[in-house]
Amino acid sequence: MKKTYVNLVVGLFVLAGLVMIGYMTLSLGQVSLFGGDSYTLYTRFTSVSGLRTGNPVKMLGMEVGRVGKLSMDQDDLKAIVEIKIKKGIKVYDDAIASIKTEGLIGDHYISVDPGGGGTLLEAGGSIIETQAPVDIYDLIGKYAFGEVGK
Repeated sequence: MKKTYVNLVVGLFVLAGLVMIGYMTLSLGQVSLFGGDSYTLYTRFTSVSGLRTGNPVKMLGMEVGRVGKLSMDQDDLKAIVEIKIKKGIKVYDDAIASIKTEGLIGDHYISVDPGGGGTLLEAGGSIIETQAPVDIYDLIGKYAFGEVGK
């Protein structure tokens, strides 16, 4: 009887540990089981150099979403970026999306200026105005070889 009780307690302890590990994995990995806490917007860039799926989307310096899928439009020769924005964050059709870098050579993120003079973008809408990332290595090369003024 005592051995069965010990086995039951150990089994419950292991089960509780597995549930906690699963919860931590989902919450730290920012995975949503039902996908109801964000909506999708699209934007097009001439270059998405350094941008990866999962990179942050920031507005006014605060993280408001994540980069979703990256794809390419062969006809227009532009990169299509899917961004997942938290529900409750308003983005207007005159918004501007730009790719920026954390620090000098840090990770890339998308910065969104929310606009405000136009109409509200619905899920599946597109941010038209974009700014491609500045190629820091190209700028350093121009500076090093004296081509900055050209």
